Amino acid sequence: MSEIQNYDEAVQTIKTAILQSQYNASNFEDHEGSNLAHICAKLLNECNDEIWNTLVPKTQEFPMEEFLSIGFSHHRLILSKTKDEDERLFYIKRCATERFSYEALGRSIASDDYHHQGRLPNNFYETLPAADQAFRAVNTFKDEYLLDYINVEELGIRDREDIDEKVVENAIIHNVKMFILTFGKDFTFVRNQYHLDAFGEDQYIDLLFFNRELNCLVAVELKTGKFKTSYLGQLSGYLSVLDKFEKKPHENPAIGIILCKDMNKAFVDFVIRDYSKPMGVATYKTSKDMSDEIKKALPDIDALKKLLDTDEERG
Repeated sequence: MSEIQNYDEAVQTIKTAILQSQYNASNFEDHEGSNLAHICAKLLNECNDEIWNTLVPKTQEFPMEEFLSIGFSHHRLILSKTKDEDERLFYIKRCATERFSYEALGRSIASDDYHHQGRLPNNFYETLPAADQAFRAVNTFKDEYLLDYINVEELGIRDREDIDEKVVENAIIHNVKMFILTFGKDFTFVRNQYHLDAFGEDQYIDLLFFNRELNCLVAVELKTGKFKTSYLGQLSGYLSVLDKFEKKPHENPAIGIILCKDMNKAFVDFVIRDYSKPMGVATYKTSKDMSDEIKKALPDIDALKKLLDTDEERG
């Protein structure tokens, strides 16, 4: 699709798309879609510049292709749940790029990915060989993840302090597809408790992934308490062994992520820059930590699992 050069052309393109969608919807007897198309078409025909500009930013580089590639229900959700233009553009682009279902988009918005994506303390620009690779790495990870499928009550644990890394790890492994959905696209799960045997020392990485976009192994260490500087030293050692004995010649250096319950971001940002291996630190919340407002905003977990299973069967 050619790039939209001006406002008038953008309006005409959207009108044409809506009319085509209205025709398609009527053929399939999709009354709701047809009515929605009719309403949108009427809005575009009658609204003044002030109304239009509250929905679409004034820019010569509006992502028209992404805008037209997602459904009306997705747009309606984005408009109803977001507050400003930049936030709307973020979810439009992400929805189109990652081919979000309606449920996955709702989860992303409820998780407030716009304010968390690319915000984790890290040393990627100081440690990765290329600036563009560091930029991609920063924007791959968030500073906080909602692991709402880890339900402490269902695990039979009454006291939060009784939760250890093994319990959280097992819950993630049991819901590994959900975890990958939470982490983002292009992640492939390698295994948990990945065994490293170097120089006669047995070491085990909690979770090991491979990311196609970054073309590297990603080691994830789970911690149930607050961040400690000793975690960086441990993870840095794992990355050294991965790069020396596991990394393929065509792959980029391995990246490490510490996933803990709490951290002082300013402190982590300060101390992590003294390490030579690429690492980042993020926090996570389980269902017990979430407010009722967040829980209500999140899509039903069983529905998401069913959707993932259906996609896997189709594949």
